[in-house]
Amino acid sequence: MKQGKGYLCLIVFLCLSLAAPLTIVAAGAQNQDVVMVPANFSELAELARPGVVNIRTERTMKGGGRVFRHFFGDQFRGRPNPFEEFFGPFNNEPEREYKQQSLGSGFIIDKEGYIVTNNHVIDDADEIKVRLYNEKEYEAKVVGRDPKTDLALIKIEAPKDLQPLTLGNSDDLKVGTWVVAIGSPFGLEQTVTQGIVSAKKRVIGAGPYDDFIQTDASINPGNSGGPLLDLQGRVVGINTAIVASGQGIGFAIPIDMAKTIVAQLKDKGEVTRGWLGVGIQDVTPELAEYWGLDSAKGVLVTQVFEGDPADKAGVKKNDIIVALNDQPVTTGRELSAIIANTPVGEKTSITLIRGGEKMTLTAKVAKREEKSLQAAREDERSDVLGLQVADLTPERAQQFGLDKDESGVLVVDVENGSRADKAGVRVGDIIKGINRKKVENLGDYSAVMKKADDKKDLHMLVLRRNEGLKAIKIVP
Repeated sequence: MKQGKGYLCLIVFLCLSLAAPLTIVAAGAQNQDVVMVPANFSELAELARPGVVNIRTERTMKGGGRVFRHFFGDQFRGRPNPFEEFFGPFNNEPEREYKQQSLGSGFIIDKEGYIVTNNHVIDDADEIKVRLYNEKEYEAKVVGRDPKTDLALIKIEAPKDLQPLTLGNSDDLKVGTWVVAIGSPFGLEQTVTQGIVSAKKRVIGAGPYDDFIQTDASINPGNSGGPLLDLQGRVVGINTAIVASGQGIGFAIPIDMAKTIVAQLKDKGEVTRGWLGVGIQDVTPELAEYWGLDSAKGVLVTQVFEGDPADKAGVKKNDIIVALNDQPVTTGRELSAIIANTPVGEKTSITLIRGGEKMTLTAKVAKREEKSLQAAREDERSDVLGLQVADLTPERAQQFGLDKDESGVLVVDVENGSRADKAGVRVGDIIKGINRKKVENLGDYSAVMKKADDKKDLHMLVLRRNEGLKAIKIVP
């Protein structure tokens, strides 16, 4: 009988154990129970769903084939795009003008009817329809867009009883934290999926300000623009992209990045970014050793644009920027993001290393002019001669057995059959002059090439390893 009571106690103990939430205690932790699986997500879903919307767009297209990519144009220049498009298949498209319909998601941020979504959801749309949780539908107008971060703000004229979502804090979000995605995958409205934060600060090649949250919460075409929520129902990200060949790999824009952009879109309809005026690259371990640095952290200045804030502050080529406003900078992407988010006209302290000495300069941040910047980039990469060139950095000079202070531009590629190829220009040549004009950097090269006559001979002076200076005539 005593033995029977023992079995009964054991059974009761096991039942109670199975009914209790599954927790573990990390080794060395003091009374820190980690809940492995939340009890349920129903209360969170019930709270958040009224703030999530379905977005239907219609745009006029011409010709066949897909020309609308969920990122900003063809980022992969004809190569296979590793990221899935967020719109359903539109195969066998006729070679004529037609209407293309697309689906996406968004979420309400205030009772005035402002809604955040992805730029690729509403880009070039002739008509935008927003369906609320209660199935009421409204026409929306675009307030502002920012293709650089794939964010957009739209607005509907709706009753004031809208239920906006609360914006959370993505900077404090930890890897392994539970998150919930709500949206309209494949047009299935108000779909709730759950997962965890798999990683942060992912760079996926979407644009210059990549800083994505990676999650394994199920995200599919149609989820674009929908919220990624923490367990308190606060928005911590905006679902944006997935990997076509992978499962459980989705990407969301951090809400802390989106807050400042959305505020600017709401206020001005566009985003104004700060501009320092330098060409930069990350400091590699090899560069760190060359410059005698303790670690490969910091940003090497490869070019200083004349008349821009960095130039006026006294920044020079080959300076290594290690901090902005006493905030450490380890990569070029970090530097670009900090400057972009700095208000125009604000003074910024730049801590840099020059010749082994640390110094601090002050620059007044200017407005980033996207059009002029794009034109400058096109000048550098478009080359009627069939050449791709780069600034001659100290590291590259060392590789070619040159003095670290050697000037000129390095030929990094020569197109087969091009004018330069036929004239005998080679990869590794250092261009020192064109048409008797001195070339010390990419700016000089672009300026000379802009004035060159395509219909006349072009005379180039190059320095070739083991052969010295050579004069090359390039004919039309």
